[in-house]
Amino acid sequence: MDDITASYYKTEVDKDVLETRIVISIDKVFDSYIPKAELEADMSSNIIFRAPQSTSPFIVSDNEFDAILGKSGVKQQKQSKESIEQLADRLLISAHWLESLRTELLSKRQVILQGPPGTGKTFLARELAQHIADGWAVVQFHPSYAYEDFVEGFRPVKHGDSFSYELKPGPLVAIANEAASQPSKTFVLIIDEINRGNLAKIFGELYFLLEYRDAEVTMQYRTYGETFTLPPNLLFIGTMNTADRSIASLDMAIRRRFSFVELSPSREPISGLLRKWLEREGLDSRVADAMDYVNSFTVSYTHLTLPTNR
Repeated sequence: MDDITASYYKTEVDKDVLETRIVISIDKVFDSYIPKAELEADMSSNIIFRAPQSTSPFIVSDNEFDAILGKSGVKQQKQSKESIEQLADRLLISAHWLESLRTELLSKRQVILQGPPGTGKTFLARELAQHIADGWAVVQFHPSYAYEDFVEGFRPVKHGDSFSYELKPGPLVAIANEAASQPSKTFVLIIDEINRGNLAKIFGELYFLLEYRDAEVTMQYRTYGETFTLPPNLLFIGTMNTADRSIASLDMAIRRRFSFVELSPSREPISGLLRKWLEREGLDSRVADAMDYVNSFTVSYTHLTLPTNR
């Protein structure tokens, strides 16, 4: 029963009026049903079990995935991760530069890739996360994003005809709990467009933990005395568009806590990347010639002072 795709509509109103549907893609159907009780010992700390109605992204660790496959009778063949040289060769960038970025991330734990649009910041962040991490997740900041969306907050939960509010973990708490439960593994949280959110509002007391990983803080939605800490094996990769005016909102508190890595079309590893790709694919390099010609110009702006009527 592989490769089954099933579509269903929630209600007739959704179908006829809102034209809303949920498409479910089933990649694999196990031969036998696995009771929840058999998985609780291996997945008791997972967000799926702690908050089954949560809409926050969750991660199934390698150990949890192996446990599921083991109980299903399916044998999983693990693929060894590619070396930094192999990754650099596939991405057509310098292995030395990529190794420097990896070293900076592992030592600082928080890195922001900044540059103009189209320099591959998010793509590189995802590739690096997959290379070094055992589990990773992506969130994107925007002006309406809040602490309750990122860290944790109370969310409405329907019980029959009534509603109640329950404390639900956001993507940060979810992946932090996963990292804390597996200290020998590495986890990465990618924050795309980090400069587009109100960082002081989103991070809250986590500003302190970004600098002092061995410290504990009291969370604003938790019982007094219940503390939270950021595990040292949780790394952050942010991306920032330098053409966005919102970069002015990044205060020194954030700039001190993150290492900033510049991605520029006129410098390595982005410079010459298009030409390398065209050559590898056997395509005409004149497009790269035109791109190099455009990037060779430096645009300067002259500020004019208008005369004042006296």
